Amino acid sequence: MNNENRDEYIIKKYQQDELIMVQLFVQWCMNYDRDPAELYQRAYPGQLLSPVLTEAIEQSDIEPLEVDHHTLLEILQLFGNDDLAFVVSEEIEKL
Repeated sequence: MNNENRDEYIIKKYQQDELIMVQLFVQWCMNYDRDPAELYQRAYPGQLLSPVLTEAIEQSDIEPLEVDHHTLLEILQLFGNDDLAFVVSEEIEKL
């Protein structure tokens, strides 16, 4: 595999993993009757909702899945979404 193909593969793999992370976040929000867009805006005020998040919200009713608190927090932090993980942890304390 040459460098260009390897770079494309790495970028595509990261984007796929990021999509899964966003889907898990949205599913957790739906499971606990939270608004994913509102939580995202609290974590990142002033930023527009990402198209990936918007699409995940629109498709959230397709397949219900249990997502536990600890797993979601670890996944968010793995992708560097520490601010969102903090907001989610605040919501967990309210449950």
